[in-house]
Amino acid sequence: MMSDTYDFETPPWIDDVSRHPLVTPRVKEIATRLFGRLASGEFPFGTRIPAERDLAEAFGDSRATIRQALEFLSVYGIVSRRPGSGTFVSYQRKPHANGNAAGHSSSHINVDQLAETASPFAMNVAGSILAPEMTRLATIYMSTRDIADLQSHLQRLEAIVTEAEMFAALEEEFMMTIARGTHNSLIVAMYAILHEVRRHPQWAAARRQALTPAKIKSIQLMFRSLYDAIARRNVETAVEIIKLYVANAHEDMIYES
Repeated sequence: MMSDTYDFETPPWIDDVSRHPLVTPRVKEIATRLFGRLASGEFPFGTRIPAERDLAEAFGDSRATIRQALEFLSVYGIVSRRPGSGTFVSYQRKPHANGNAAGHSSSHINVDQLAETASPFAMNVAGSILAPEMTRLATIYMSTRDIADLQSHLQRLEAIVTEAEMFAALEEEFMMTIARGTHNSLIVAMYAILHEVRRHPQWAAARRQALTPAKIKSIQLMFRSLYDAIARRNVETAVEIIKLYVANAHEDMIYES
């Protein structure tokens, strides 16, 4: 099995012809460009990358070509493909010889251990600290394209009526789109860790149970208001809405745990 850390500048397939003799040059080009974006920290470890349809639009290629590029990346462990959930970053930059870039030693975060030991209160504290500031920054810094992506995710989310599992995945992607809209890789990474903990079976099951049709409708209305506030660059309103969302999620977690 290949290591999950790589040289920052060189995609691992460059000198590994035996692993891709039948892959087209265009697929390799897209894979290389995606690798560069992951290596730069645009999509940190654990985050979900944009959907195939969004990548196809961005690269001007068919979804079939994008799918081949993602499968190619998955061969090297750079991304992991999760049916029904999406494609997630499993790439981690190789640390410097003396530790990380700042010269300090780094440690691996055990998400399973965090999920097993975190209490609902701890989850709420983390969310209530991170989400408002994340939303504030996103409202200020989101580009026109970022806002269009957020609208696209919202429209898919608003189409759900009763499918709790699908709604939970779209809810997560909506929030991660806001995180990416901050254009701050540290905030994206921190929120990705929080989402990884929430995806742990014990928390994911509780979340799905809480997502009744009435709750789904309530969140849809809240996210529509949040999107409108972000699109209007109304920082104060956006932050107040996200605080309400976090508080409601905490109540659901307490009730279901």
